[in-house]
Amino acid sequence: EVQKHSVHTLVFRSLKRTHDMFVADNAKPIPLDEESHKVKMAVKLRTEYGSVLHMPTLKENMREKGGPNTGDPYGHKQYSGNQGQELEYLVTGTHPYPPGPGVALTADTKVQRMPSESAAQSLAVALPASQSRVDANRTAAGVGDIYRHAGISERSQPPGMSVAMVEAGGNKNSALMAKKAPTMPKPQWHPPWKLYRVISGHLGWVRCIAVEPGNQWFVTGSADRTIKIWDLASGKLKLSLTGHISTVRGVIVSARSPYLFSCGEDKQVKCWDLEYNKVIRHYHGHLSAVYGLDLHPTIDVLVTCSRDSTARIWDVRTKASVHTLSGHTNAVATVKCQAAEPQIITGSHDTTIRLWDLVAGKTRVTLTNHKKSVRAVVLHPRHYTFASGSPDNIKQWKFPDGNFIQNLSGHNAIINTLAVNSDGVLVSGADNGTMHLWDWRTGYNFQRVHAAVQPGSLDSESGIFACVFDQSESRLLTAEADKTIKVYKEDETATEETHPVSWKPEIIKRKRF
Repeated sequence: EVQKHSVHTLVFRSLKRTHDMFVADNAKPIPLDEESHKVKMAVKLRTEYGSVLHMPTLKENMREKGGPNTGDPYGHKQYSGNQGQELEYLVTGTHPYPPGPGVALTADTKVQRMPSESAAQSLAVALPASQSRVDANRTAAGVGDIYRHAGISERSQPPGMSVAMVEAGGNKNSALMAKKAPTMPKPQWHPPWKLYRVISGHLGWVRCIAVEPGNQWFVTGSADRTIKIWDLASGKLKLSLTGHISTVRGVIVSARSPYLFSCGEDKQVKCWDLEYNKVIRHYHGHLSAVYGLDLHPTIDVLVTCSRDSTARIWDVRTKASVHTLSGHTNAVATVKCQAAEPQIITGSHDTTIRLWDLVAGKTRVTLTNHKKSVRAVVLHPRHYTFASGSPDNIKQWKFPDGNFIQNLSGHNAIINTLAVNSDGVLVSGADNGTMHLWDWRTGYNFQRVHAAVQPGSLDSESGIFACVFDQSESRLLTAEADKTIKVYKEDETATEETHPVSWKPEIIKRKRF
């Protein structure tokens, strides 16, 4: 039978239980024992700083200039200075130590070396002057003093001015010297580029473009699943190749053999023999869409990159996969090859760029400066440098270690493609149909182009997927979302007088990474 209690008794019991539960406050810290804390700190000081305790103590670091620090809570020895004279450093001897290994340190065995008077004097002369002596020997008030006494920090001096301190024999003489802030150098003048031909024929977005080494024709790949070959001089269609079952995302023509290589979203990589216009090899291995490809300039090696987060190296002849370059954590959007190290460069949607060791099949360097997907990489034909394009910035880098050079800011769009010629003209093409032209050396944006879409297309079909210079570098070809190929050339009538560089030597305010 359950015993009945009054409400008062039940409440009292509940209070008692609560009190018993919380009366022992386990989280409350134990009060600090002063003696044990002193011992602990003394041991810590001896074990961690024992090797430097015998070194001279800088008098300025003491809390009271007149003598030992009376406020030291741990009772450590401080070296007092002579009351009558200003000493910068106090030269002391060594701590007591035993005369040999295994000898106990006692009052009879201890050895303690004290410097002789001449040695102490020479050491004191060799030590750098303290602030007190510098202040005493200063001949005139420095600019830093004026700022300091006015309550302004020295860093807030007017821009373009710097204080040069000349020190000789312990004296400081300050001189006000004008120093120029770093400015952007004057860019090289480039003639503007103008649209002179629009080639149509594809039934879908034109996704990729390549010019053959002889500069007679060029090849395009499209979302209509065809590869078309066009005459470069006239812009007429020469040949259509069918075989891909999805969008063709990459094409390249070999300079070493009569082969054309293509890749697409159907995971296929094909080698076409241009003497028979037939596929002669397939390269199987990618697990998802293949986004780009490049040929090595000196050896028969093909490199492809894919949405499966890898790049693969193929032997052109045997179709064997030599290496699978894994390391990226998202789709690899672009790949480039060069003869010098690093021989392979990839840009990925994981925002990184990787420089690869071709022999080992491993990453040499990972560049993480970009904050958004890297869809385009281009190598300079003459300099040992390259550029990468991302919606946040175009960045220039130095080989072989990927040292950052500069940002090219201003093309605020998704950059799909980059191209550069020997004259130092860098072209960036974007998803919104805009094209910016830059001076490679200075990063100056000398021209912006937004060509109208083909009649009958929507304005939203304004987009540049790929661009390339021909072998003479006098023509620029772009592959666009309005199903056309646009051809640009330099304006021969333009001069530096008619199209001056609207450039001001402004102070560089670029982000460094």
